[in-house]
Amino acid sequence: AFEAQHDDYNAIMAKALADRLAEAMAEWLHQRVRKLWYAPDERLDNDQLIAESYRGIRPAFGYPATPDHSEKTKLWALLQADEAGIHLTETLAMTPGASVSGLYLAHPEARYFALGRVGDDQLTDYAARKGVDLETVKRWLGSTIAQ
Repeated sequence: AFEAQHDDYNAIMAKALADRLAEAMAEWLHQRVRKLWYAPDERLDNDQLIAESYRGIRPAFGYPATPDHSEKTKLWALLQADEAGIHLTETLAMTPGASVSGLYLAHPEARYFALGRVGDDQLTDYAARKGVDLETVKRWLGSTIAQ
């Protein structure tokens, strides 16, 4: 409605609020999953939560540990996310913009990491395993490719 009224300020503020609420919901849901499934006695204060002192991780496609957004299509099919009103664009961005997705990995030794630079041999192998051409894989993994 704000965009239709050319009210840029309120449109930006509404989107920022929606983004924060989506992230807060993801954090809340992650806490509920931990307590229900694998860390029922977890009692962390806010500083510990910010420091990610909890068990497990919540990586998301497109971030350093999982840079290939194309895997998101499998998650969408599994969760039937389109039925919930969350769609993927042709470049695999989520819409509406205030949407989040990720995986829960509960292993107590799971830690966030960044994928190192991907060499030509790895690109070729990955393209073969994914069943796509090399140029497509290069487009998916652009910033992670070794120069």
